[in-house]
Amino acid sequence: MSKAGSKIVWLGRGISLLPSFVFLMSAIAKLKGGEALTHRIAHLGIPASLVVPLAILELSCLAAYLIPPTSFLGAILLTGFLGGAICTHLRVGDPYFFEVGLGILLWLGLYLRSPRLRALLPLRIS
Repeated sequence: MSKAGSKIVWLGRGISLLPSFVFLMSAIAKLKGGEALTHRIAHLGIPASLVVPLAILELSCLAAYLIPPTSFLGAILLTGFLGGAICTHLRVGDPYFFEVGLGILLWLGLYLRSPRLRALLPLRIS
């Protein structure tokens, strides 16, 4: 791998850490619970009984995203998770731009750290 290619991979790893940190903190907050979480999920119309299963699902998808052989599957699963979050926010009239940005960072990080994905979807500037 060339020196420029190595820098791109490291940049992708760094970018991948940003959404990973957000998903990790979200799952920890769900597992920790609290009054603020209870109020927020009630606003979104999510039953309290689903909070722990959602946290486990979020952590499972994140683990798949962070493990290199399963990172593509993890990105697809996290994209589906974000799709559900966006749909939930749309339903109650909340802004959803954070979730869209998170999805963009998720895929940008994977694209930059995965030479196979870059070969599959090359960016061409002409």
